Amino acid sequence: MTTINTRTRPRRTSDLRAAMLFIAPAAIGFIAFFLIPTIRGIWFSFTDQNLVGSGEFIGVENYSRMFADPLFWNSLAVTAYYVVINISVQTVLAVLIAVLMHRLTQSVAIRGIILLPYLVANVVVALVWFWMFDYSTGIVNVIIDGLGLDRVAFFGDPATAIPTIALINVWRFVGYTALLVFAGLQTIPKELYEAGALDGTSEGRMFWSITLPLLRPVMALVLVITVVGSFQIFDTVAVTTAGGPVNATRVIYYYIYQQAFERFDLGYASALSVFLLVALAAIAYAQLKLLRSNQSDLG
Repeated sequence: MTTINTRTRPRRTSDLRAAMLFIAPAAIGFIAFFLIPTIRGIWFSFTDQNLVGSGEFIGVENYSRMFADPLFWNSLAVTAYYVVINISVQTVLAVLIAVLMHRLTQSVAIRGIILLPYLVANVVVALVWFWMFDYSTGIVNVIIDGLGLDRVAFFGDPATAIPTIALINVWRFVGYTALLVFAGLQTIPKELYEAGALDGTSEGRMFWSITLPLLRPVMALVLVITVVGSFQIFDTVAVTTAGGPVNATRVIYYYIYQQAFERFDLGYASALSVFLLVALAAIAYAQLKLLRSNQSDLG
C-alpha cells in the first residue's frame, strides 16, 4: 500500500499542474476582463466617478437617484416589453424548428443554413433590416405600397419600433436557439416515440406528453441564456433608432451607455449596471428553480 501511494502521489501532482496550466489562460482572462472590472464597477457605483476625475465616495446616492429617475423606470419597462416579445416568439419558433428537424430530417446542411443568421454580425443584420424597413425606399414598404396599403414607419412609430427590433433579433438568434433545443431532443430515447406510435398516439400528443416534459432541463438552460441575452440588447437599438422615437426604444443597456459615454457619469452608470447584474442573477436563479433544471424525467 505504501508503494502504491508513493507512485500515485507524484502522478496526481503532475496531473494537477497540467490541469492548472490549461486552465490558466481562461482564468487570467476571467480575472482581468470580468472579475476586476466587476469589482471596480461596484466601487464606482458608490462614487461620483467621471471620465476625468478620480471620484469621491458618496454612499448610496447613485442608487437613490436611480430609483427616483423616471427615465430609468422607462428604460426598464421598454426592456421588459422587448424581452417578452423576443423570448415568446423565439422560444416557440425554436422549439417548432427543432422538433421538425428531429422528426423529419437531421441533415447537417439544413442545420448549417438555420445557423447562418447567427453567424452574421449583429450590426450588419441591424443595418440590412433597417434599410429594408426604411419608410421611403425600403423594399418592405415598396411591396406594401404596391399592394395598395399604407406604408409603415417600422422604426419611426413608438408602437412598432420595439416589436420590429425584437423580431429582427428573433430572426438572427432563432437558429442558434433551435440547435440548442435540437441537442436536447437528441437525448430523448427513440423507443419512447416508437412505443407511442404503436399505441396510436398522435404526433401532437407525443409532443405534449413526451417531448416537452423530457426537454425541461434543456429548456431551463435555453431560457436562462435567451432571457439574459435579451436584457443585453444594445447594438440593434444603437444602429437603428438610438433610443427613439421619444424614448420608445431606450432600453436599459442603451441608457447605461448614454450615462457613461455621453454624459460621462460613470458613477451613476455603474449603479445602473450593478442593479442590472443583481436583477439578472435573480431572474436566472428563479428560472432554474421554477423549471427544476437539475431534475430530469428520464430514468
